[in-house]
Amino acid sequence: MEAMERFETYLIREEKSELTIEKYLRDVRHFLSWLGDRELNKNEILEYKAELIETYAVTSANSMLSSLNSYLEFTGRNDCRVKAIKQQRRTFLPEEKELSREEYRRLLKAAEGKKRLWLLMQTICATGIRVSEHRFITVEAAKAGYAEVRLKGKQRVVFLTKKLCKSLLKYAKEHCISKGSIFVTATGRPLNRCNSWAEMKKLCTAAGVSREKVFPHNLRHLFARIYYSLEKDIVRLADILGHSSINTTRIYTMESGRIHRQQIERMEMFLIT
Repeated sequence: MEAMERFETYLIREEKSELTIEKYLRDVRHFLSWLGDRELNKNEILEYKAELIETYAVTSANSMLSSLNSYLEFTGRNDCRVKAIKQQRRTFLPEEKELSREEYRRLLKAAEGKKRLWLLMQTICATGIRVSEHRFITVEAAKAGYAEVRLKGKQRVVFLTKKLCKSLLKYAKEHCISKGSIFVTATGRPLNRCNSWAEMKKLCTAAGVSREKVFPHNLRHLFARIYYSLEKDIVRLADILGHSSINTTRIYTMESGRIHRQQIERMEMFLIT
């Protein structure tokens, strides 16, 4: 436990975000629980990696390995670090994960009786913010028309539309929120993203939308796809989303194979004689 406490202190000094630290610690504890009383060596790590491949999606497994590699480096066990799992870059977004604009509308209709969730969903989809960044949507930001988001040692300005600002300020007034974060609990604490995730899942049946498509981050993906379809400016989109790499932004702009098939059909390059 002492090593974990020192690792946590190290992550804090590295200015990792609170959510990143939480994830790193959770991933490392998962490994240590799996390891048990066995000796920590490269063979055990490779066996653990093989089990992750069998159990998790490649992206999730690589994320867990990244956390573990960071811990191994911190504890001076670079000899045990492992490479990420190789995966061919996906060209299309799986249709079962693509949230459409129409499905988004149905989710909002299902959330009409839950004003805070209804407004949070629209705020994410109208700005492209991460659900963990909702604390920067403040009364002051709604009055100014923009929010200053600070995360992972980086800062960016997120513009808020006039309609969104009006709804945010109206909600704040109705709930006696005169300053600070707008999306808070009854006790004034920022909303927990896990609670937001669970609340969204409860809308699936009424909205007629697959559970696999319904989670806060997918609203951010929907914002990115719609923005890119209109502007075709991936560099600007990367800035808006707060991405350091355009390659990350490319993942957000992927559409399903169905869309690509329709585009190819419209080209009519095969001429029947």
